[in-house]
Amino acid sequence: MSVLPCSINTLKGIYDLSGVEVGQHFYWQIGGFQVHAQVLITSWVVIAILLGSATIVVRNPQTIPTDGQNFFEYVLEFIRDLTKTQIGEEEYGPWVPFIGTMFLFIFVSNWSGALLPRKIIELPQGELAAPTNDINTTVALALPTSVAYFYAGISKKGLGYFGKYIQPTPILLPINILEDFTKPLSLSFRLFGNILADELVVVVLVSLVPSLVPIPVMFLGLFTSGIQALIFATLAAAYIGESMEGHH
Repeated sequence: MSVLPCSINTLKGIYDLSGVEVGQHFYWQIGGFQVHAQVLITSWVVIAILLGSATIVVRNPQTIPTDGQNFFEYVLEFIRDLTKTQIGEEEYGPWVPFIGTMFLFIFVSNWSGALLPRKIIELPQGELAAPTNDINTTVALALPTSVAYFYAGISKKGLGYFGKYIQPTPILLPINILEDFTKPLSLSFRLFGNILADELVVVVLVSLVPSLVPIPVMFLGLFTSGIQALIFATLAAAYIGESMEGHH
């Protein structure tokens, strides 16, 4: 079995899918590049919300925590416990910021698709939407996760990390290599598909029935959006822990 042609075809498939469009979109032309402006605008809003909230809360920490400080401490504790569970008590510390950043960005991005008042910012074409309903965003989130688990495994085991590809038998070498290529694919397509489907369902219901009818579906979408952020962060931490432990 030839793994290299298969891997090249997989990467080519990702590149082709990055051009898939659903609905109308607004683009900026920067130099020779066409940039998806809707994704960038919403991503900047999400980053501003996260940075602004964190700055306000931690700027003046209180001995007796405020409600905002309590909330952020709870979120940090939740992320720390998630990372510790998947990576292990001895190794989890340095990975809390990475897993936390992934979880919070995806969580707020998913919710932004339903909660941001899209009509406030008028675009020449299309409307603002969750950054994670664009395959380019989800692939951009999955690739650093792949780099992270390779880095985690190599930094702990050196070149001996690659010995896992011939375990339990060298016959499985192509399959073990292919497995590492499918991890970012599964992360990116799962997140992209669920968020896009949720937003399409809401748009269709709003166009077909009165405004109050789609509200339960929108609340269900908020719930599933949070679950998708949790799944992504949990799998990212699990992959990192697996690379350091050397087992499947």
